[in-house]
Amino acid sequence: MKTVIRATDLWKQYDRDGQDNSAALRGANLEIAAGEVVALYGKSGSGKTTMLNLLAGLDRPTKGRVEMEGQDLEALGEEGRTRLRRERLGFIFQFFNLLPTLTAFENVFLSLELVGKPDPELARKALWAVGLEGREGRFAHELSGGEQQRVAIARAIVKEPVIILADEPTGNLDTRTGNRVLELLTNRCREFGTTLIMATHSPLTCRFTDRALRMVDGVIIEENSSPESPP
Repeated sequence: MKTVIRATDLWKQYDRDGQDNSAALRGANLEIAAGEVVALYGKSGSGKTTMLNLLAGLDRPTKGRVEMEGQDLEALGEEGRTRLRRERLGFIFQFFNLLPTLTAFENVFLSLELVGKPDPELARKALWAVGLEGREGRFAHELSGGEQQRVAIARAIVKEPVIILADEPTGNLDTRTGNRVLELLTNRCREFGTTLIMATHSPLTCRFTDRALRMVDGVIIEENSSPESPP
């Protein structure tokens, strides 16, 4: 299968108190094929979010290389990385990150406007696809946590990205609602052949994935095939 993401010998060192003494990533390697649904599994502080930020080009590695669809992110420059995120990537955040002054529909429609495809029908269909028909006009505070996360999923999928990156997508949901959200998200990605990478501390999330990559102290130390959960 075609590789869409490759990370090679990734290091991310943070300068604290004037000393480079804190490394979030320590030579991590990663390869993801097109259409895979993958979990980055590990405890808080293991490097999961840092890895996602580097894969998205939101942050730059201290050392190492990230390739997205064969393109070296460093060589793209800031403008190229911004264009890549806007046109090729979707994001789903733990705290939903919905704009509170916009309705569910407007949050999703904004994603289309940013890529130059302001089609209201696409926004409505994305919301219907995640089971929010009839709730398009509600604001975030009028929606449950699960409904807010489904708006966030609709916002990510509406522009038909090649890759979706999700940081603890069910971290603020109860188990039952979280499982519904994971089933919805992973089924949608498999239906459309979208590559999905989810950072998670929950072994339950790994049961919805094709592979689970376990992170410890900034490196990927083992791989487990779904539906088994990492130990």
